[in-house]
Amino acid sequence: MSLPTTFFGWVSLILEKYGPLFLRGAGYTMLIALTGTVIGFLIGLLVAIVRTIPVSGKDHFIKRVGLKAASFLLNVYIEVFRGTPMIVQAMVIYYGAMMYLGLRMSALAAAIFIISINTGAYMAEIIRGGIISVDKGQKEAAHAIGMTHWQSMLHVVLPQAVRNIMPSIGNEFVVNIKDSSVLNVISVSELFFVTKSAAGTYARYFEAFFIAAAIYFVLTFTVTRLLRLLEKKMDGGKNYTICGSQSASDAVIKIEEKEA
Repeated sequence: MSLPTTFFGWVSLILEKYGPLFLRGAGYTMLIALTGTVIGFLIGLLVAIVRTIPVSGKDHFIKRVGLKAASFLLNVYIEVFRGTPMIVQAMVIYYGAMMYLGLRMSALAAAIFIISINTGAYMAEIIRGGIISVDKGQKEAAHAIGMTHWQSMLHVVLPQAVRNIMPSIGNEFVVNIKDSSVLNVISVSELFFVTKSAAGTYARYFEAFFIAAAIYFVLTFTVTRLLRLLEKKMDGGKNYTICGSQSASDAVIKIEEKEA
């Protein structure tokens, strides 16, 4: 079989030979990014709520000490995972767990774990910023009617905070799709890893990684558009009917005018 001599000829040949491999790699990439983002969001949500629990001198001594200790440990977690590259975290966690804990994780499970805890550190700060952005009066009003800290967070603050930070959450998802490529260092069969395998057969790295770049772009572009649709859906309708004392009094005035 004669080999191609043009760029698109090589692209066609690589797609013909390794198309299923690229699709499998893209599937693993999306699985790792989506699962890691969801778990990371839940971790960040829990961390943010704990860090926003108010501590006063009236609280029991054990509660004050416990919350301060928890806040310190959570701050250490956030600073460590935000301050080190994910590729280094992958090497330390995967091989460290194997050497010192005797824990042999599968590459896929390790990848999801690494993405999740890394994302959780960023999500914790994003969600904390979203919580702070909600007017304090709403939380105070929730406490005034007898809600606990957790109840006010769940029913009053978080629904508004999550909507405010949706663009940042979406950005983290897109970043995870691209950053999953660093997990090839622990032999995860994601898109970057399989692209290296396909490129090495014919030593055509430019053409193979051009295909990978196109796939990454399609994935991130599609995800971005879907997240924008979700943001619009969360915004609700453009027109609202105000049901309050002012609207009620206006309605009464209009009825009286018609009867007159």
